Amino acid sequence: MNLSDFDFDLPEDLIALRPLKPRPSSRLLVSQNIKIEDSHFANISDYLKPGDRLILNNTKVIPARLNGRRRRVSDQGETFANVEITLMSCDTNGDWLSLAKPARRLKVGEDIHFEEGLIANVISKGADGVGLSFNKSGDEFDAVIASIGIMPLPPYIAAKRAADAQDHDDYQTVFAKELGAVAAPTASLHFDQDLMDRLSAQGVAFSEVTLHVGAGTFLPVKTDDISAHKMHSEWGVVSEQAARDILETKLNGGRVIAVGTTALRLIETASRETGQIQAWTGDTDIFIKPGFEFCVTDGLITNFHLPKSTLLMLVSALIGMDRMREIYEHAIDKKYRFFSYGDGSLLLP
Repeated sequence: MNLSDFDFDLPEDLIALRPLKPRPSSRLLVSQNIKIEDSHFANISDYLKPGDRLILNNTKVIPARLNGRRRRVSDQGETFANVEITLMSCDTNGDWLSLAKPARRLKVGEDIHFEEGLIANVISKGADGVGLSFNKSGDEFDAVIASIGIMPLPPYIAAKRAADAQDHDDYQTVFAKELGAVAAPTASLHFDQDLMDRLSAQGVAFSEVTLHVGAGTFLPVKTDDISAHKMHSEWGVVSEQAARDILETKLNGGRVIAVGTTALRLIETASRETGQIQAWTGDTDIFIKPGFEFCVTDGLITNFHLPKSTLLMLVSALIGMDRMREIYEHAIDKKYRFFSYGDGSLLLP
Protein backbone atom coordinates (compact mmCIF):
# COMPACT_ATOMS: atom_id res chain seq x y z
CA MET A 1 0.00 0.00 0.00
CA ASN A 2 1.14 3.55 -0.66
CA LEU A 3 1.50 6.41 1.79
CA SER A 4 -0.92 8.49 -0.28
CA ASP A 5 -3.68 6.01 0.61
CA PHE A 6 -3.65 7.46 4.11
CA ASP A 7 -3.67 11.16 3.23
CA PHE A 8 -6.53 13.59 3.80
CA ASP A 9 -7.04 17.34 4.03
CA LEU A 10 -7.64 18.63 7.55
CA PRO A 11 -8.74 22.21 8.21
CA GLU A 12 -6.22 23.78 10.57
CA ASP A 13 -8.91 25.09 12.88
CA LEU A 14 -9.85 21.50 13.82
CA ILE A 15 -6.49 20.92 15.54
CA ALA A 16 -7.18 21.16 19.28
CA LEU A 17 -4.67 23.23 21.25
CA ARG A 18 -6.31 22.68 24.64
CA PRO A 19 -8.48 19.85 25.97
CA LEU A 20 -12.08 20.39 27.01
CA LYS A 21 -12.99 20.44 30.70
CA PRO A 22 -14.12 18.30 32.37
CA ARG A 23 -12.29 15.52 30.56
CA PRO A 24 -15.33 13.44 29.52
CA SER A 25 -17.05 16.47 27.97
CA SER A 26 -15.19 15.88 24.71
CA ARG A 27 -17.22 14.51 21.83
CA LEU A 28 -17.32 10.82 20.95
CA LEU A 29 -17.78 9.31 17.51
CA VAL A 30 -19.04 5.73 17.69
CA SER A 31 -18.60 3.31 14.80
CA GLN A 32 -20.35 -0.04 15.12
CA ASN A 33 -21.93 -2.28 12.52
CA ILE A 34 -22.81 0.07 9.63
CA LYS A 35 -23.69 3.04 11.86
CA ILE A 36 -21.75 6.15 12.78
CA GLU A 37 -23.17 7.93 15.83
CA ASP A 38 -22.28 11.28 17.37
CA SER A 39 -22.21 11.41 21.15
CA HIS A 40 -20.10 12.66 24.05
CA PHE A 41 -17.42 10.77 25.93
CA ALA A 42 -19.41 10.99 29.15
CA ASN A 43 -21.97 8.73 27.45
CA ILE A 44 -19.53 5.98 26.49
CA SER A 45 -21.26 3.70 28.99
CA ASP A 46 -24.20 3.55 26.54
CA TYR A 47 -21.99 1.56 24.16
CA LEU A 48 -20.25 -0.73 26.65
CA LYS A 49 -21.64 -3.89 28.24
CA PRO A 50 -21.15 -5.70 31.54
CA GLY A 51 -18.26 -8.09 31.02
CA ASP A 52 -16.36 -5.80 28.64
CA ARG A 53 -12.76 -5.04 29.63
CA LEU A 54 -10.95 -1.78 28.90
CA ILE A 55 -7.15 -1.96 28.58
CA LEU A 56 -5.43 1.12 30.01
CA ASN A 57 -1.84 2.21 29.48
CA ASN A 58 -0.68 3.44 32.91
CA THR A 59 2.56 5.00 31.69
CA LYS A 60 3.38 8.39 33.19
CA VAL A 61 4.76 11.24 31.08
CA ILE A 62 7.95 12.86 32.28
CA PRO A 63 8.39 16.59 31.62
CA ALA A 64 11.07 15.67 29.10
CA ARG A 65 11.89 19.04 27.54
CA LEU A 66 14.84 20.79 29.21
CA ASN A 67 16.43 24.18 28.59
CA GLY A 68 20.17 24.22 29.22
CA ARG A 69 23.37 25.99 28.31
CA ARG A 70 26.62 24.64 26.96
CA ARG A 71 29.81 26.28 28.16
CA ARG A 72 33.09 26.42 26.29
CA VAL A 73 36.42 27.88 27.33
CA SER A 74 38.93 29.16 24.80
CA ASP A 75 41.79 31.65 24.62
CA GLN A 76 39.14 34.32 24.10
CA GLY A 77 37.39 33.36 27.35
CA GLU A 78 34.11 31.64 28.16
CA THR A 79 31.22 31.37 25.71
CA PHE A 80 27.71 30.14 26.44
CA ALA A 81 24.89 29.02 24.15
CA ASN A 82 21.33 27.89 24.82
CA VAL A 83 20.42 24.26 24.07
CA GLU A 84 16.95 22.69 24.11
CA ILE A 85 16.95 18.99 24.97
CA THR A 86 14.03 16.58 24.58
CA LEU A 87 14.61 13.26 26.30
CA MET A 88 13.44 10.29 24.24
CA SER A 89 14.47 6.98 25.82
CA CYS A 90 16.64 5.71 28.66
CA ASP A 91 18.90 2.67 28.37
CA THR A 92 19.85 0.13 31.05
CA ASN A 93 22.85 2.26 32.08
CA GLY A 94 20.64 5.27 32.79
CA ASP A 95 21.89 7.19 29.75
CA TRP A 96 19.36 9.04 27.61
CA LEU A 97 18.91 9.32 23.87
CA SER A 98 17.64 12.81 23.14
CA LEU A 99 16.85 15.37 20.51
CA ALA A 100 18.83 18.59 20.72
CA LYS A 101 18.36 22.06 19.24
CA PRO A 102 20.80 22.95 17.83
CA ALA A 103 22.38 19.48 17.66
CA ARG A 104 25.08 20.20 15.10
CA ARG A 105 26.96 22.56 17.43
CA LEU A 106 27.21 20.02 20.24
CA LYS A 107 30.49 18.14 20.63
CA VAL A 108 31.00 14.71 22.15
CA GLY A 109 32.59 15.16 25.56
CA GLU A 110 31.19 18.59 26.39
CA ASP A 111 28.72 19.35 29.18
CA ILE A 112 25.26 20.92 29.12
CA HIS A 113 24.27 22.72 32.33
CA PHE A 114 20.68 22.92 33.57
CA GLU A 115 19.00 24.41 36.62
CA GLU A 116 19.29 22.81 40.08
CA GLY A 117 22.78 21.51 39.38
CA LEU A 118 21.82 19.04 36.68
CA ILE A 119 24.60 18.43 34.16
CA ALA A 120 24.55 16.25 31.05
CA ASN A 121 27.66 15.05 29.29
CA VAL A 122 27.37 14.44 25.53
CA ILE A 123 28.50 10.84 25.00
CA SER A 124 27.42 10.29 21.39
CA LYS A 125 25.91 11.90 18.31
CA GLY A 126 24.17 10.11 15.48
CA ALA A 127 21.21 10.00 13.14
CA ASP A 128 18.97 8.77 15.98
CA GLY A 129 19.83 11.64 18.30
CA VAL A 130 22.28 12.78 20.96
CA GLY A 131 23.37 10.48 23.78
CA LEU A 132 23.53 12.07 27.24
CA SER A 133 24.92 10.89 30.56
CA PHE A 134 23.59 12.83 33.56
CA ASN A 135 25.27 13.56 36.91
CA LYS A 136 22.10 12.56 38.77
CA SER A 137 20.15 9.31 38.64
CA GLY A 138 17.21 7.47 40.16
CA ASP A 139 14.84 9.37 42.42
CA GLU A 140 17.16 12.38 42.51
CA PHE A 141 17.08 12.67 38.71
CA ASP A 142 13.30 12.21 38.62
CA ALA A 143 12.80 14.95 41.23
CA VAL A 144 14.95 17.45 39.32
CA ILE A 145 13.23 16.68 36.01
CA ALA A 146 9.83 17.08 37.67
CA SER A 147 10.94 20.50 38.93
CA ILE A 148 12.64 21.99 35.87
CA GLY A 149 11.24 20.01 32.93
CA ILE A 150 8.57 21.11 30.48
CA MET A 151 5.86 18.83 29.14
CA PRO A 152 6.88 17.65 25.64
CA LEU A 153 3.76 18.65 23.73
CA PRO A 154 3.31 17.14 20.26
CA PRO A 155 4.94 19.17 17.46
CA TYR A 156 1.61 20.28 15.99
CA ILE A 157 0.69 21.91 19.33
CA ALA A 158 4.17 23.14 20.26
CA ALA A 159 4.39 24.95 16.92
CA LYS A 160 1.35 27.05 17.87
CA ARG A 161 1.89 27.70 21.58
CA ALA A 162 4.39 27.03 24.34
CA ALA A 163 3.78 24.40 27.00
CA ASP A 164 2.72 25.84 30.35
CA ALA A 165 1.87 24.76 33.87
CA GLN A 166 -1.63 23.65 32.85
CA ASP A 167 -0.14 21.01 30.55
CA HIS A 168 1.42 19.22 33.53
CA ASP A 169 -2.13 18.20 34.46
CA ASP A 170 -3.80 18.16 31.04
CA TYR A 171 -1.15 15.95 29.39
CA GLN A 172 -1.28 13.24 32.07
CA THR A 173 -3.89 10.52 32.53
CA VAL A 174 -5.69 10.19 35.86
CA PHE A 175 -4.34 6.63 36.25
CA ALA A 176 -0.70 7.38 35.29
CA LYS A 177 1.69 5.42 37.54
CA GLU A 178 4.79 4.15 35.76
CA LEU A 179 7.20 6.99 34.97
CA GLY A 180 8.91 6.76 31.58
CA ALA A 181 6.86 8.12 28.66
CA VAL A 182 7.73 11.23 26.67
CA ALA A 183 4.30 11.36 25.04
CA ALA A 184 0.89 10.72 26.55
CA PRO A 185 -1.46 7.85 25.63
CA THR A 186 -3.93 10.52 24.60
CA ALA A 187 -7.10 8.45 24.21
CA SER A 188 -6.92 7.96 27.98
CA LEU A 189 -7.05 11.71 28.63
CA HIS A 190 -10.86 11.60 28.23
CA PHE A 191 -11.31 9.58 31.43
CA ASP A 192 -11.75 11.01 34.90
CA GLN A 193 -12.27 9.06 38.12
CA ASP A 194 -16.03 9.64 38.18
CA LEU A 195 -16.43 8.12 34.71
CA MET A 196 -14.28 5.13 35.63
CA ASP A 197 -16.33 4.57 38.79
CA ARG A 198 -19.56 4.66 36.78
CA LEU A 199 -18.20 2.13 34.29
CA SER A 200 -17.05 -0.17 37.09
CA ALA A 201 -20.50 -0.02 38.68
CA GLN A 202 -21.94 -0.98 35.30
CA GLY A 203 -19.80 -4.14 35.21
CA VAL A 204 -17.05 -2.92 32.88
CA ALA A 205 -13.64 -4.14 34.02
CA PHE A 206 -10.21 -2.50 33.66
CA SER A 207 -6.74 -3.93 33.17
CA GLU A 208 -3.59 -1.83 33.28
CA VAL A 209 -0.57 -2.43 31.08
CA THR A 210 2.50 -0.24 30.55
CA LEU A 211 3.97 0.98 27.28
CA HIS A 212 6.36 3.90 27.59
CA VAL A 213 5.42 6.03 24.61
CA GLY A 214 8.47 7.51 22.90
CA ALA A 215 8.99 10.63 20.79
CA GLY A 216 9.21 8.30 17.80
CA THR A 217 5.43 8.17 17.80
CA PHE A 218 5.54 11.58 16.08
CA LEU A 219 8.07 10.60 13.41
CA PRO A 220 6.61 10.79 9.89
CA VAL A 221 6.50 7.88 7.48
CA LYS A 222 9.01 8.76 4.76
CA THR A 223 8.67 5.77 2.42
CA ASP A 224 5.97 5.76 -0.24
CA ASP A 225 5.66 1.97 0.13
CA ILE A 226 4.50 1.74 3.74
CA SER A 227 5.83 -1.82 4.12
CA ALA A 228 9.34 -0.34 3.94
CA HIS A 229 8.77 1.85 7.00
CA LYS A 230 10.71 0.91 10.14
CA MET A 231 8.78 1.43 13.36
CA HIS A 232 10.32 2.96 16.46
CA SER A 233 10.77 0.67 19.45
CA GLU A 234 9.05 1.18 22.81
CA TRP A 235 9.37 -0.70 26.10
CA GLY A 236 6.31 -2.34 27.60
CA VAL A 237 5.02 -4.92 30.04
CA VAL A 238 1.86 -7.02 30.35
CA SER A 239 1.68 -8.58 33.81
CA GLU A 240 0.59 -12.16 34.46
CA GLN A 241 -2.53 -10.82 36.20
CA ALA A 242 -3.47 -8.62 33.24
CA ALA A 243 -2.92 -11.48 30.81
CA ARG A 244 -5.09 -13.84 32.90
CA ASP A 245 -7.88 -11.29 33.21
CA ILE A 246 -7.87 -10.52 29.48
CA LEU A 247 -7.94 -14.22 28.61
CA GLU A 248 -10.80 -14.80 31.06
CA THR A 249 -12.77 -11.94 29.49
CA LYS A 250 -12.35 -13.53 26.05
CA LEU A 251 -13.39 -16.96 27.32
CA ASN A 252 -16.50 -15.48 28.97
CA GLY A 253 -17.59 -13.70 25.79
CA GLY A 254 -16.69 -10.19 26.88
CA ARG A 255 -15.05 -7.68 24.58
CA VAL A 256 -11.45 -6.55 25.03
CA ILE A 257 -11.30 -2.87 24.09
CA ALA A 258 -7.95 -1.10 24.00
CA VAL A 259 -7.91 2.48 25.24
CA GLY A 260 -5.47 3.96 22.77
CA THR A 261 -3.21 2.66 20.05
CA THR A 262 -0.37 2.12 22.54
CA ALA A 263 -2.41 -0.32 24.64
CA LEU A 264 -3.54 -2.07 21.46
CA ARG A 265 0.01 -2.43 20.11
CA LEU A 266 1.14 -3.90 23.41
CA ILE A 267 -1.57 -6.53 23.87
CA GLU A 268 -1.21 -7.62 20.25
CA THR A 269 2.57 -7.89 20.75
CA ALA A 270 1.96 -10.08 23.80
CA SER A 271 -0.31 -12.33 21.70
CA ARG A 272 1.97 -12.89 18.71
CA GLU A 273 3.73 -16.04 19.90
CA THR A 274 0.73 -18.30 20.60
CA GLY A 275 -2.26 -16.33 19.30
CA GLN A 276 -3.43 -15.85 22.89
CA ILE A 277 -2.55 -13.11 25.35
CA GLN A 278 0.27 -13.96 27.76
CA ALA A 279 2.53 -12.13 30.18
CA TRP A 280 5.20 -10.22 28.29
CA THR A 281 8.02 -7.74 28.89
CA GLY A 282 10.36 -6.14 26.38
CA ASP A 283 10.71 -3.75 23.47
CA THR A 284 8.11 -3.79 20.72
CA ASP A 285 8.37 -2.32 17.25
CA ILE A 286 5.18 -3.95 15.98
CA PHE A 287 3.78 -2.25 12.87
CA ILE A 288 0.02 -2.73 12.56
CA LYS A 289 -1.19 -1.94 9.06
CA PRO A 290 -3.96 -3.24 6.77
CA GLY A 291 -3.72 -7.01 6.48
CA PHE A 292 -2.74 -7.46 10.14
CA GLU A 293 -4.49 -10.33 11.95
CA PHE A 294 -5.69 -9.30 15.40
CA CYS A 295 -5.51 -11.92 18.14
CA VAL A 296 -7.15 -10.24 21.13
CA THR A 297 -8.50 -6.76 20.30
CA ASP A 298 -12.28 -6.43 19.85
CA GLY A 299 -12.46 -2.65 19.82
CA LEU A 300 -10.49 0.55 20.16
CA ILE A 301 -10.98 3.89 21.87
CA THR A 302 -8.78 6.43 20.13
CA ASN A 303 -8.46 10.05 19.07
CA PHE A 304 -8.32 11.30 15.47
CA HIS A 305 -4.87 10.93 13.97
CA LEU A 306 -2.54 12.74 11.61
CA PRO A 307 -2.66 12.09 7.87
CA LYS A 308 -0.08 9.57 6.63
CA SER A 309 0.65 8.39 10.19
CA THR A 310 1.24 4.84 11.41
CA LEU A 311 -1.62 5.39 13.86
CA LEU A 312 -4.03 5.98 10.98
CA MET A 313 -2.70 2.79 9.39
CA LEU A 314 -3.44 0.92 12.63
CA VAL A 315 -7.02 2.22 12.64
CA SER A 316 -7.39 1.15 9.00
CA ALA A 317 -6.14 -2.33 9.87
CA LEU A 318 -8.81 -2.67 12.55
CA ILE A 319 -11.87 -1.30 10.76
CA GLY A 320 -10.90 -1.32 7.06
CA MET A 321 -9.74 1.36 4.66
CA ASP A 322 -13.18 2.31 3.36
CA ARG A 323 -14.60 2.60 6.86
CA MET A 324 -11.64 4.70 7.98
CA ARG A 325 -12.19 7.15 5.13
CA GLU A 326 -15.93 7.31 5.89
CA ILE A 327 -15.28 8.02 9.58
CA TYR A 328 -12.71 10.73 8.92
CA GLU A 329 -14.90 12.44 6.32
CA HIS A 330 -17.74 12.40 8.86
CA ALA A 331 -15.49 13.74 11.62
CA ILE A 332 -14.25 16.62 9.48
CA ASP A 333 -17.75 17.44 8.26
CA LYS A 334 -19.08 17.48 11.85
CA LYS A 335 -16.07 19.50 13.03
CA TYR A 336 -14.66 17.07 15.54
CA ARG A 337 -11.49 18.29 17.27
CA PHE A 338 -8.38 16.41 16.12
CA PHE A 339 -5.16 15.00 17.59
CA SER A 340 -3.85 14.71 21.16
CA TYR A 341 -6.14 17.24 22.89
CA GLY A 342 -9.06 16.54 20.57
CA ASP A 343 -12.17 14.39 20.65
CA GLY A 344 -12.40 10.62 20.85
CA SER A 345 -13.86 7.71 18.96
CA LEU A 346 -15.05 4.22 19.86
CA LEU A 347 -14.37 1.83 17.00
CA LEU A 348 -16.14 -1.54 17.18
CA PRO A 349 -15.43 -3.60 14.04
